[in-house]
Amino acid sequence: ENNLTGEIPDEVGNAIALNHVDLTINSIKGRIPTKLENLTEVVSLELGSNDLTGPIPSELGLMISLQLVSLDTNSLTGTVPTELGQLTELVELWLQFNDLIGPLPSEVNQLTTLRIVATTFEQ
Repeated sequence: ENNLTGEIPDEVGNAIALNHVDLTINSIKGRIPTKLENLTEVVSLELGSNDLTGPIPSELGLMISLQLVSLDTNSLTGTVPTELGQLTELVELWLQFNDLIGPLPSEVNQLTTLRIVATTFEQ
């Protein structure tokens, strides 16, 4: 918790040397930037407990080193993108407490590395 506010700038996608992005428990609002796709070395993306809105960008599926994705406790909407099934290193996926609709795509369910999946979906 850092008491950060505002939106995540697109320019964060230029920080290609990052290994971890942890902005958990802040007051960050707006959408998840699609420019995060450039962060192919990031192993953990932790954006939980903020005020993020909109859909989960399909571009997150290009962050091929991800092992942990935590987007829980926001106001994300829509479905989980099938492109997350391209994250062949993914071990943990935290999506609960959003306004997502299901089900979880079969491409994600078929990931052999996935050990923890936390979801709640609107019906």
